[in-house]
Amino acid sequence: MPRLLRHTILSIRDLVVSAGPFVVLALVLLWGAYLLLDPAPPKRVVLATGPEQGAYAEFGKRYAERLKGLGIEVVLKGTQGSAENLALLRDPAQNVDLAFVQGGSGAAVLAVDEDKGGEPLVSLGSLFYEPVWLFYREDAAKRLNRNAALSHLSQVAGWRVNIGAPGSGAPPLWAKLLHANRIDAASIRQGQLAPTPAVVAFLAGELDALLFVSAPESPLVQMLLQTPGVKLFDFAQAEAYSRRLPFLSALALPRGVVDLAKDIPPADVQLIAPTSSLVARAGTHPALIQLFVQTAQAVHGDTGWFARAGTFPSAQNVELPLANEAARYYRSGPPLLQRYLPFWLANLIDRMWVALVSIVAVLIPLSRIVPPLYEFRIRSRIFRWYGQLREIEDELGRRTTPPDELAKELDALDAKVERINVPLSHADELYALRSHIGMVRARLRQAAA
Repeated sequence: MPRLLRHTILSIRDLVVSAGPFVVLALVLLWGAYLLLDPAPPKRVVLATGPEQGAYAEFGKRYAERLKGLGIEVVLKGTQGSAENLALLRDPAQNVDLAFVQGGSGAAVLAVDEDKGGEPLVSLGSLFYEPVWLFYREDAAKRLNRNAALSHLSQVAGWRVNIGAPGSGAPPLWAKLLHANRIDAASIRQGQLAPTPAVVAFLAGELDALLFVSAPESPLVQMLLQTPGVKLFDFAQAEAYSRRLPFLSALALPRGVVDLAKDIPPADVQLIAPTSSLVARAGTHPALIQLFVQTAQAVHGDTGWFARAGTFPSAQNVELPLANEAARYYRSGPPLLQRYLPFWLANLIDRMWVALVSIVAVLIPLSRIVPPLYEFRIRSRIFRWYGQLREIEDELGRRTTPPDELAKELDALDAKVERINVPLSHADELYALRSHIGMVRARLRQAAA
């Protein structure tokens, strides 16, 4: 190996050995900060949606598809709806992280679960309107009047009405509507079939009316809106409902929005609607909450039947405390780094920058010991031989050892010093040692003469 290359390698080795403890300490601090802050979100998350063919199920598929591209597996858990979703979230034994929840449907569930010490929940914001769709058969309405149309909710007395499956948000909302209209629930033959069986029974004439509380993206809702012989109840008192029940909003289904060519509906229809929210357990990873809020923006941020672009997602109309990460998003948008870097890297820096600054503040003073340590290591390779040279010189002064034996010791010392490799920056000290060895050898020659 060339001498210059050997010197270079030895210099690098000395530097690595000198800085080794410092580097190890830095890595330990970084690893400890990583474990403490846990910046990486879990790769698997369970999202409670709703029944098949419903809007929650459709939106859940969109969330899963988008988050799959970021390495997050979203497991969709089908349920009966909002009330069941809340119960699953509040139950620590259930493996559910997030869920879609209908506004106004969970007050009673939350009150009961608070007393039982259930999981605390946070909101990620409101996502979309969930209109109350009361579909009824035209032939059933003809028995009431020539117009074959309902004009007031009390006219469903004696009808066979499906109000939604147990566990969904529709039954408690229906009960509130009946109470607001002073209608005795016993006057209505109420059924609680799941959405798909209910639609089958409705189209077969086994039901007179059918209640859905769902976004218009539900395939069943869109199908019924275009089914001949099926009419949609017009909530002419929609504004009054929104004043009496604050969690409801008054909406208008615009004429022709379902099908412009066929002019469906043929006139504006007044509707009432709670607002759906995305709810998570309070302990959900902050990076995961940030991802879901950004996904909600992509899924629900465009223009829809009832909202213009940018209306949703929103921090308004939420019935639970807003998650910190969600509030941060609504206040200032996505983190700056995520606009230019991959999510995993931007999230890592965003979550750990405070720890990194603290670690650097600790390591900068400690780093000052590396140059002196490196200097000491190189110089000790030379200076340790001065002790043996001093002993030879002392023996020469005491004249207790024959000069020829001292000369042999000095030659052995000189041979060892010739094999010392040091950086060029310390070559002067090496040559000084060899010069001092020459001086002692000259004295030995004088003593032997």
